[in-house]
Amino acid sequence: MKEMLTKAEKKVEYLELIYDLIFVYIIGRNNSLLHHTAEGRIQPAMFLTYILCTLAVIQIWNFSAYYINLFGRNGLREHIFLFSNMFLLYFIGEGTHEHWHSFHTQYHIAWALILFNIVAQYVIEYRRHTDDAPLLKNIRQIIFTLAAEGVLVLAVIPVYRLTGTEVSYLPILFGMIVTMLSGRGGGETNVDFAHLSERAMLYVVFTFGEMVIAISGYFKGELSFNSIYFALSAFLIVVGLFLSYGTFYDHIIDREQPTNGLVYMLIHIFIIFALNNITTSLEFMREEEIELLPKIVFLIASFLTFFVFLFLTRRFAKKTCRPPLSFYLKMSGLALGFTALMLIFRENMRVNIAVSVIGVYAAYAEIYRFGRLNREHHCDNVINSEP
Repeated sequence: MKEMLTKAEKKVEYLELIYDLIFVYIIGRNNSLLHHTAEGRIQPAMFLTYILCTLAVIQIWNFSAYYINLFGRNGLREHIFLFSNMFLLYFIGEGTHEHWHSFHTQYHIAWALILFNIVAQYVIEYRRHTDDAPLLKNIRQIIFTLAAEGVLVLAVIPVYRLTGTEVSYLPILFGMIVTMLSGRGGGETNVDFAHLSERAMLYVVFTFGEMVIAISGYFKGELSFNSIYFALSAFLIVVGLFLSYGTFYDHIIDREQPTNGLVYMLIHIFIIFALNNITTSLEFMREEEIELLPKIVFLIASFLTFFVFLFLTRRFAKKTCRPPLSFYLKMSGLALGFTALMLIFRENMRVNIAVSVIGVYAAYAEIYRFGRLNREHHCDNVINSEP
């Protein structure tokens, strides 16, 4: 039987956790981009930079985590590989600020070198698994994706220097599209999904950690009803989002299923991206200089993105437990009601944050109910009895 199917379940190594710490630093750097406003609005160019930098870094983490899942042995080579990328990520973090384009070349060279570093690891493994045709096919696809994206990243540099046109989104989109197509194609290589899902969960936890740090600003200032009200509301929102993700992870996702894991990791790019947006949105709620409508729309879009992509992980749910139609109808109605109320009361931040709390916990209540049914193996009866 092939090596990929016989190896013992992988455990998350301390080296992986150390590697993740650099991403905590960069999450904060990326989120800081949105605090450079003009006339009460986020500058469009800065918002585009924020999107590019955030997605690029999350994608780098995904590529690294996927390689470690397939071939990581916690050996000397992995140490050199990860610490080299950690050092290169400092150049990316240093270049992530309002004068991002002054560090454009540095940023993209470091980005490309990280991708080529991962490619080199796959090339080494390719030569070690010449007797496993399905695995070799998977490795070839990954090498093509990473190498091509790395070349595109380098090509962005002369395009920007010669024309002033920013096309950094092209390599990101290329990597996502090819990953999605590879994942939907299935493939015959099964990753250790328990390990891979745990790695994704830990990155989400680190992102929640950054959110907790960010909302600490609500606790500053004089001790008044207003400050306590907003601090408590922001904290409850973070807790509700965390519980929603945790319910999916603990009680709905089948972490033992055979899968290549590519789509699961792709979905987590947007889950983490949405959490970063929510972090900044909560900070904006207490900043009166930010215009009301833009920050409310940003908050609504961030919440909806998080829950939409969280629900997309349903394709990795236990086979005996699929949500009934009523679940989707309730969640859709909740999303519409939440959006309407947020827009109607956009001029009252006290009402807005209260609606946010209620919306998050209403969604969590439905997720918890479904997770409980899943845990008790009553889903088949529910599906058959509901429309």
